[in-house]
Amino acid sequence: MVVEHHYLHRKTNVSYAYGLFFNGEMVGVCTFGCPPSRHLQMGACPTDPSLVIELNRLWISDNMGPNTESWFISRALKMLPPRIVVSYADTKFGHIGYIYRASNFHYAGWTDMERKTPRYDYLAPGKHTRDAFRNGAGAQSVKVRRKPKHKYWTTTGDRRERKRLAKLCGWPLLSWKPHEVTE
Repeated sequence: MVVEHHYLHRKTNVSYAYGLFFNGEMVGVCTFGCPPSRHLQMGACPTDPSLVIELNRLWISDNMGPNTESWFISRALKMLPPRIVVSYADTKFGHIGYIYRASNFHYAGWTDMERKTPRYDYLAPGKHTRDAFRNGAGAQSVKVRRKPKHKYWTTTGDRRERKRLAKLCGWPLLSWKPHEVTE
């Protein structure tokens, strides 16, 4: 369902998956899993990286009403064990993270905020960036500047667990207003 309907049309690592049903039909999916980078986990929780999971896919049918996404995310988060949950809004696809803001996630800036030099991806026709890099992109590859992604995080569990996890989180707690990425 996610591969078919989510804009990336790719599988991802899923540890927890929740479906949204309306009149017996699945109209939404929210998945969480281990982030693809151990470095990300260590940055988000230096003392215990295993506590970090990523909200890695969210799809809601366009037929659903306003606020369905934030309502669904809130229900899914309540069903998770105590964790630090991270997610990204991909500026490459015009996403800014309004859904995370509406869901009370904390803003942590954007990827590579501290870098002094830009990062590049090597794209090969029909391949994901990681596949092209791992399997050799060959002469057909194209060097493309990587667009930054907005980073968001929240915690799950009861009030005491959320407070404890927030203290462990290594990501900053920033105001998103002065940090709009315009690239």
